[in-house]
Amino acid sequence: MLQFEEYKVKLNNLAPVLEELRGNLGLEQATREVEELEMKSSQPGFWDDPEASQKIVSRMGALKGKIENYNKMVSSHEDLLTLCELAIEADDESMLEELETGYAELEENINKAKLETLLTGEYDKNNALVSFHAGAGGTEAQDWCEMLYRMYTRWAERHGFTYKIMDYQDGDEAGLKSADIIIEGENAYGYLKGESGVHRLVRISPFDASGRRHTSFSAVEVIPDIPDDSADFEIKPDDYEMQVFRSSGAGGQHINKTSSAVRLIHKATGIVVSCQTERSQFQNKDNCLRMLRSKLVEIKEREHLDKISDIKGDQKKIEWGSQIRSYVFMPYTLAKDTRTAFENTNINAVMDGDIDGFINAYLTAAATGNWASKV
Repeated sequence: MLQFEEYKVKLNNLAPVLEELRGNLGLEQATREVEELEMKSSQPGFWDDPEASQKIVSRMGALKGKIENYNKMVSSHEDLLTLCELAIEADDESMLEELETGYAELEENINKAKLETLLTGEYDKNNALVSFHAGAGGTEAQDWCEMLYRMYTRWAERHGFTYKIMDYQDGDEAGLKSADIIIEGENAYGYLKGESGVHRLVRISPFDASGRRHTSFSAVEVIPDIPDDSADFEIKPDDYEMQVFRSSGAGGQHINKTSSAVRLIHKATGIVVSCQTERSQFQNKDNCLRMLRSKLVEIKEREHLDKISDIKGDQKKIEWGSQIRSYVFMPYTLAKDTRTAFENTNINAVMDGDIDGFINAYLTAAATGNWASKV
């Protein structure tokens, strides 16, 4: 029964970890906020402003989910301790498998909750605006760009997030040239913020009849989605040039084939955003303004500027910089992050959205300053 004694010690060691986690998650404050929001939601006329009401309901749901997840971990901890003591008392080894499974699940949930405590940035709780851009190299790079697009949308689906396509430019023969999506869900930006950068692929190209090995690059940009009411500035019609055009490329299910696609060019900085997925020109324009506002706020914060008007055209350019991660399909299989040295040899799982290891390693390194290479 030595194994049960060992698990009992490990479970007892988790008790102070859970108590510390309660404070780090801010559950007392979350409980108070839920009570305040419930009072607001019970007031007459609460649904007179559906948009504002929906934000309150969404916030309540997120807070209640956080509290519920923690309470489940506490209950699981208590149940496993009871199971352990019963097994020892009854000298019943048949309970070992259940104990092992339960402990592994509890440990995983605690690690996930610990990770959430690292998301302390101003915009970490926001939705994420994710952009994909194929590098030089034609079809090969555009195919790689589409593979990355699939990887991140699969990651979103795995975590119960939803995503909305804002713009999608098909590749010439395969893949995509560029795409913009908004991934919606609690902490979406916080989790994905470390994914910005250049991603490198090494493989035998399916587009090369000679079967030669190719290296391709694509860039991923992640910025927080900034709500209308949280921005400290206003984008006026005189600040941008608006162009209306018909969607280009095959497009498939992504593209609306009317002339309602909209492109906005911010005059002061040269930032260009476009949206062509909605049927209404007005909806596409609203989506463009949403993306433009988010990009401007992100640049303002990154450059430590006092005002949006301080942004210069040369500062806003998205430079490619050095690669953050390499994905090798041949002669071996490996995905490795150059900043944290985290790696995964199951390249198929990675491309199917299993990138939590990379995200966790980045957030941990960002919190501790323990980088494998200069960032």
